[in-house]
Amino acid sequence: MKAIVCTKYGPPEVLQLKDVEKPVPKENEVLIKIYATTCHIGDVRVRSFDVPFWYKIPFRLYLGVIKPKRPILGMELAGEIESVGRKVKRFKVGDKVFACTGFVFGAYAEYRCLAEDSKHIRNGMVAIKPSNMTYEEAAAGVTTGGITALVGLRKGKIQSGKKVMVYGASGSVGTYAVQLAKYFGAEVTGVCSTINLEMVKSLGADKVIDYTKEDLSKYSKEYDIVYDAVDKLPSSRGKKLLAEKGIYVKVGTDDKNISIKDFDFLRELVEEGKLKAIIDKVYPFEQITEAHRYVEKGHKKGNVVITLERNSKT
Repeated sequence: MKAIVCTKYGPPEVLQLKDVEKPVPKENEVLIKIYATTCHIGDVRVRSFDVPFWYKIPFRLYLGVIKPKRPILGMELAGEIESVGRKVKRFKVGDKVFACTGFVFGAYAEYRCLAEDSKHIRNGMVAIKPSNMTYEEAAAGVTTGGITALVGLRKGKIQSGKKVMVYGASGSVGTYAVQLAKYFGAEVTGVCSTINLEMVKSLGADKVIDYTKEDLSKYSKEYDIVYDAVDKLPSSRGKKLLAEKGIYVKVGTDDKNISIKDFDFLRELVEEGKLKAIIDKVYPFEQITEAHRYVEKGHKKGNVVITLERNSKT
């Protein structure tokens, strides 16, 4: 099968299209024919080994000292089940699915095996794709950005009537956070750059703030939840925006609290028209280096999708 292999840490050019062995599902696994994946910021950071200084040693040990131990990157996918292991019960051949691959990656390929009954999102989780989404839309962040936003808002004790600020509202996590906060009945303020104001409004934000033109300090002690969806708002600044008993939440997946029920919950919201994926750009598989170059600039809106076939499948 064809796969994009990360040959070493470095610039986008270290990603090479190669022929590799097609995986065979174990007795509890499904084999997925992948139609769409994404250029996730996590893939970009692994490829370039862009990690905080204090994490460099443990990440080297986990990811690989000289080059990635798991050279096929890719954290999100959507596709069709081609075969199943003999103990698989939840899925059958032909099921249309979406999935996250967790910290074992592997979505930059024509095929990927995943366990049907994974208990930990770090090892990947797979679920039936929303019926009203294309493969491109289903791959675009629901299983990572959507899940991360859901867990973060729960950590902030989201409920109807709360005032919520989403900092970085135009990114993959932020676009889902705005929509989910509105679904839960919150009053939502989205913070983003000038070019993304209208898009964030269209997601349901009650108010938008252009961080390039406004000083956030004028909104001190105003919000019940401040959710930093891009990890760029210093906690000292974020906490000054909180009302009494408000909660500041920094993006990050509290994966111990994630279950397949959360995937099903998000799928239901999508199918009810209450949640949608935002796609900035779509690249063919062969142009994945260009996709990485674009995401690395840090200005993407929502998600950047990679298609393994030119024709969109629904």
